[in-house]
Amino acid sequence: MGAIKKILIVRFSSLGDVLLTSPFIRSLKKQFPNLIIDFVVKESYKDILVNNPYINKLYTLPSQKDKLLQFAIDLYENNYDLIVDLQNNFRSSSLIKKLNGRKTVFNKRTILKFLLVKFKINMLKDEPQIPLRYAETIPGFKLDPGGLDLFGNKMPNKKLEANNNLIGFCPGSRHFTKMWPKEYFIELGNILSKAGYRIVLFGGKSDKVICSELHSAITNSLSLCGDDDILQIAADMQMCKLVVCNDSGLMHAACAVKIPVIVFFGSTVKEFGFTPYKNKNLILENNSLSCRPCSHIGRASCPKGHFKCMLQLTPQLAYKNIVELLES
Repeated sequence: MGAIKKILIVRFSSLGDVLLTSPFIRSLKKQFPNLIIDFVVKESYKDILVNNPYINKLYTLPSQKDKLLQFAIDLYENNYDLIVDLQNNFRSSSLIKKLNGRKTVFNKRTILKFLLVKFKINMLKDEPQIPLRYAETIPGFKLDPGGLDLFGNKMPNKKLEANNNLIGFCPGSRHFTKMWPKEYFIELGNILSKAGYRIVLFGGKSDKVICSELHSAITNSLSLCGDDDILQIAADMQMCKLVVCNDSGLMHAACAVKIPVIVFFGSTVKEFGFTPYKNKNLILENNSLSCRPCSHIGRASCPKGHFKCMLQLTPQLAYKNIVELLES
């Protein structure tokens, strides 16, 4: 690393994946203070990194195809010593091949994931979490002992100030098989409400329907589901004692602001590497099923038709583990 002065890191999306780059960015800058670190991300995820003090310049990927060539030319002229592709897809490969400098690419373990999903051959048991896999792109490089970073500039919603007994719910996910059932969230929310807690609902634009339904059904709940403002969500999460969530980007956001999490893993498993990183957590999953995992990203429906991976994780089980985590 001694001869390397300028690095470009490429990770376009998504929420959780970009958050999981933060230990890599921080560790690079702390170990090599004079290193210039630039980053390319999609416009919709730039707020995750916009306040990061370890990044020199944050570039947003143009959405218009006719602007991509000029974008690549602008990056080329920066003369990076090293380009680190943490996205590793066709679009990122197309971009970095236009740039000069040495290149290194994130190993997605594609074949190993395929073997686990399709044939249940598990060769990922001893694989590290995603931030550590990102660090592997630079041979011999080690991360510092810290967790995720999310540098915000927002104040918590004033509706949260009068209550110090808040528990956050993040009920949404892009895929059905990664979502704990809506009815279970409602039942758990009312159990917690009776126990003296107030439920705060978090989500973005795609979560407005489910958050609205939970808000109507959970006594004294508060919905802060809004317009994908991750910095506001993070500020509000910091007022909670704990966050209950699916295997989703908001799980990693809660970890980034150091709030304990209870996480439901349905169709996905810990071996994929997207578990809570360096944060107090408890993962609830059904390890008795031979059909897990049925996907490495989630599915629109249960391929077996029973959805036992989530349905057997009852609200009573969740409540018991919440109490234990809060008391630990």
